[in-house]
Amino acid sequence: MLKLKTLTLPKILILLFLFVMLLFTLLPIVFMITASMMTSRQIVRMPFNWIPEGFQWENFAKAIQGNDKTYIFLRNIANSLIVSTTVAVTTVMLAALTGYGLAKFKFKGRNTVFMMIMATMMIPFEAIMIPLYMVVMVLHIQNSYIGLILPFLVSAFGIFQMKQYLTTFPSEFLDAARVDGMGEFGIFTKIVFPNCKPVIATLAILSFRGQWDNLLWPLLVSQSDKMKTIPQYISNFALERSTDEGAMMAAALLASIPMFLLFMSLTKYFIGGSAVYESRKG
Repeated sequence: MLKLKTLTLPKILILLFLFVMLLFTLLPIVFMITASMMTSRQIVRMPFNWIPEGFQWENFAKAIQGNDKTYIFLRNIANSLIVSTTVAVTTVMLAALTGYGLAKFKFKGRNTVFMMIMATMMIPFEAIMIPLYMVVMVLHIQNSYIGLILPFLVSAFGIFQMKQYLTTFPSEFLDAARVDGMGEFGIFTKIVFPNCKPVIATLAILSFRGQWDNLLWPLLVSQSDKMKTIPQYISNFALERSTDEGAMMAAALLASIPMFLLFMSLTKYFIGGSAVYESRKG
């Protein structure tokens, strides 16, 4: 905790700036939570009243029931959970293995392989979206979990993160394990991977969020309502309920809960690991 005597003018200005940025960040979230408990008339009233005049809990019932009252919201949010969790897990595992190999094994062409992987980050998804869709059509995996997941199993950015983090990992630990007779797979699973919690948490959150918010690819691949993801549900719900802003905000709030829970559950790892990373750099 900062003592008042140590607060100089530059520190006060920095704290004030951070506080203003915090307000700008939290304001849309507070509005979403407040508006989800209001009627449409209360939401559009100016000036906006941040305290609801009676909590409209039926907005959440409307959001879950859907426009046709089939409760397809539950299926769509389950689809997003399956896709996002699978992509996050595979991205972390494959990126960790690849990053470990590029960081700790010396072989001919290592830098070339790494640069080729990095080059794929320069290609926007929109440029390969149609070819990917044609591949999905040829393989007949459209409107399925495989079609939603397969193009995102590996992340070049995740490989970059893992490689950069593992470059700072002490090689002495690995050499000592090899001297003791431990195999490379054992070294990775028992020594390297458990000590990568900060970068694993960060990559897991980014990968999960990327798929949780993904709307473009599911729009191409998912044709039936049962295979749609939560961004599609919110988009369709908003279009058909153009005058029910309270129900729209309730649907958005419910869709935000899994992402919030994941972030809060993994926060301690990448915040706690930042000091370890800085000490390695020093």
